[in-house]
Amino acid sequence: MFDWLRRHPDAAMPEPGPAAPGAGLEVVKRLSRSVSTLGRDAAEVRGVLEDTQKIVEAQGQAMQALAGQLGQVQQSQQAIGDSTRLTREAVGRARSALAGVGAEVGGIVQTLRDVSDAAGQITQIALQTRLVAFNASVEAKRAGEAGRGFGVVADAVKDLAGRVEASSKSIIGSIAALDARIDAFSRELASDDAHAGKSSIHAAFGDVEKDVGLISSSAEQSRLTTASLNERAAVLEGEVKQAVAGLSKAYACSERFLRLSEELIEQIAESGVEVEDSPLIRGAQQAAAEIAALLEQAVASGAIRIEQLFDEHYRPINGSNPPQHLTPFTELADRLFPAVQERLLSLSDKVVYCIAVDRNGYVATHNKKYNQPQRSGDVVWNTANSRYRRIFNDRTGLASARNQRPFLLQTYRRDMGGGRFVLLKEVAAPIMVAGRHWGGLRLAFNF
Repeated sequence: MFDWLRRHPDAAMPEPGPAAPGAGLEVVKRLSRSVSTLGRDAAEVRGVLEDTQKIVEAQGQAMQALAGQLGQVQQSQQAIGDSTRLTREAVGRARSALAGVGAEVGGIVQTLRDVSDAAGQITQIALQTRLVAFNASVEAKRAGEAGRGFGVVADAVKDLAGRVEASSKSIIGSIAALDARIDAFSRELASDDAHAGKSSIHAAFGDVEKDVGLISSSAEQSRLTTASLNERAAVLEGEVKQAVAGLSKAYACSERFLRLSEELIEQIAESGVEVEDSPLIRGAQQAAAEIAALLEQAVASGAIRIEQLFDEHYRPINGSNPPQHLTPFTELADRLFPAVQERLLSLSDKVVYCIAVDRNGYVATHNKKYNQPQRSGDVVWNTANSRYRRIFNDRTGLASARNQRPFLLQTYRRDMGGGRFVLLKEVAAPIMVAGRHWGGLRLAFNF
């Protein structure tokens, strides 16, 4: 039907009656409006699916990260369990060692007591020696001059016996004090039930074993819980993957549906029937031709070299967010493009923007209201108001930039930052310079 209308724009539609031609055109116009509405709905659905797909993919990535972390937690809990087992074994060895030490200490106590008994015997012997020496000294004095030598020896023996007695008593006192301390220590080391309530060492070991047991129990419970969570995370990850696959199919379907609606609008426009988008299509084509002529004049006058005009080295502007870039033709675009771009804004009150982009979607200069300098740290404001010096290589942007057909009609959601989107239609016409495809003229408008 569209080919027939293109060849016979004033011909009658296949309906009887004199009103058929006008009625046929009216049908086409109504069809155009209906398809335009379908395109808008398809673009909206596509955008929602795209947002949902991003969310689900992010959730899938989060589930993968969670599963990895849960696996690490399981390993950590297993390591804690192994450590507590080794700690229990070490406490058991310490108990055994202490039991051995206790036995050794008991032997030391007994030896010290034997030493004390021997010192006591030495004391008794020294006391007896003193008594004997005292008696000998008395007898020596009675003997007079003859017993003087014996008296000297007896006095010396008596003094020596006194010192031995004092030393042995000192030994007995020291051993008694040492015996008391070692005996207390021996009781601390004792592990039998009779000393269990008194031994702080064994009480401390008991506390250690109790705490280790709690740690081991908690670690095991945590390990089991983590294992359960890990299994659930694996199930959820699988469900998320299925959801992503389903969304991908739905997205592809909406993409085809959207493209079909766009092709229908294009065919209606190409048929020669004047529809509501026709003036905007012609305006975009005329503006593209004007931009092409300006660029060719600039090359011819030497204002820019052809290789500079087609230069694809985009130099980032430091600190810009979203990223902005400069190219060899940026300044030329600032001088030449605004006159054409700003004029097209008055083509219709539906027009939102008009920009010339190179074949990679680079916008050297935008309409004045979107050519605002960026604000540091305010990416949301920058996204909406600083749209120049940027590369828009999304689906719509790249398709418009690389289109070489007479025109391309698209429906899309324009990202305004901060989660805000505006649903627009866009017509793009190619810009040809010296027989080469430089880019496209993008004219966006509301429904």
